[in-house]
This record gives sequence, C-alpha cells and structure tokens, in this order.
Amino acid sequence: MKTLEDHIQKDRKILDNPETSPQTRRHIEGELHELEEYAEHHKKEIEAGDHHDPTYLELYCDQNPSEPE
Repeated sequence: MKTLEDHIQKDRKILDNPETSPQTRRHIEGELHELEEYAEHHKKEIEAGDHHDPTYLELYCDQNPSEPE
C-alpha cells in the first residue's frame, strides 16, 4: 500500500465482502484494529503529511512500546 489510509480502506473493503473466509476475516479484523490504533496514536504526524503505510514492526512497536524491539 502507498498510504495508511489506502491500507485501512482496502481492509474495510475485504471485510465488507460476504465471501471473505472466516480465517481471512479474523486476520484482517486484527490488522485493521492495529492500523486504526496506529492512526490514532500518530494523528499529529499524519496531519503534518506523513501518510506512510506502517510496517509490521512499526505496528508491533506501537502496540508494545515497552518491548526492546
């Protein structure tokens, strides 16, 4: 994805599809939750123009700030 917003929109589209498998749905729901929390935690950076799609490591670090990674 090019931007965080694109990634969130893509995940919502997948979840809106009734043919999405239960396993995929669980994965996407978790990913979407992490992306939305990341967006909430980084509002100032996003408003300043940083719309990059975070990596899995960035999402992990955002969810687990006390971990050494």
